[in-house]
Amino acid sequence: MSGRGTREPVREPAPTARRDLRLVRGEETHARILERAMDLSSTQGLEGLSIGHLATSLGVSKAGLFAHFGSKEALQLATVEAARGVYFSTIIEPALLEPEGLPRLLRLCTAWLDYVDHDTFRGGCFFASASAEFDSRPGKVRDRIAETMREWLDFLESAVLDAIRLGHVKKDTDAKQLAFELHALEMGGNWARQLLLDPDALKRARTAIVHRLDALTVHRRS
Repeated sequence: MSGRGTREPVREPAPTARRDLRLVRGEETHARILERAMDLSSTQGLEGLSIGHLATSLGVSKAGLFAHFGSKEALQLATVEAARGVYFSTIIEPALLEPEGLPRLLRLCTAWLDYVDHDTFRGGCFFASASAEFDSRPGKVRDRIAETMREWLDFLESAVLDAIRLGHVKKDTDAKQLAFELHALEMGGNWARQLLLDPDALKRARTAIVHRLDALTVHRRS
């Protein structure tokens, strides 16, 4: 109906719309929880991360947080998974924009150092900290951390193999060994920056990586 002084009736959202809104809000809350969990565990460790501690930090009820995860281990695993997403979107995705071979390999290394240098996590590299904390603790959390690090090393090795195939680096280069060395240089830079508070640590790591790659690069004569 229309006419002066009449109003359209207020329509309640359809049940499906209400469910969708609750779902979106739940996902947003879940993401906010994991963002705080990653931040806390990067400085205080995953083992120190508990539902009670996190609830206090977020100013929410322990029961409400428990509904999202159910156990400390589930919270730790979800935090590792969220950090894995950050790790790969921050490091690997930018590198995939580069051409295959040496440009992509170099970008992988510099993107890793940028990830630490830009304080993506307050405690430096999340997985450097988590690896040191869980390397001798068997269980699902350790296994997922190890799987993520294997993925990273495999990706580095694959980039080296592409560089060999394309003739960018010497064909007798040991791809697995080089991936190991590049990762070690990155981790060493993170360690010196975090523990020794060396302001030049990442710069030194960049220099070492460039020198190592340059020694293996096939320099073509023009």
